Amino acid sequence: QVQLVESGGGLVQAGGSLRLSCAASGRTFGNSAMGWFRQAPGKEREFVATISRNGVNTQYEDSVKGRFAISRDNAKNTVYLQMNSLKPEDTAVYYCAARVGASSYSTSAYISGYNYWGQGTQVTVSS
Repeated sequence: QVQLVESGGGLVQAGGSLRLSCAASGRTFGNSAMGWFRQAPGKEREFVATISRNGVNTQYEDSVKGRFAISRDNAKNTVYLQMNSLKPEDTAVYYCAARVGASSYSTSAYISGYNYWGQGTQVTVSS
């Protein structure tokens, strides 16, 4: 069993920055690809970013490329999402997800590719 706890969300003005963190329990973090997804009110959950278990490969949704950066610290069992130049359309609940048992270089942009999910953290960007 893997427990994921997100933190770092909040209210920020457009153009501002936030750094989300996701702390994972258990000893499977190093064997897991990690992802960030988001869900805005009235919309389906969508992919934001993913990182391979070895941290070498990353993948981003087109609208966040160049503004968001995903990273991980396997020693701390934590994955991060640095969000810069935030826009009102980035407002959503952001979820961390783990894909336990992934190969070293694999990533996934699909919800179905993940075994475990956190409870989410709210990000609100005001105009």
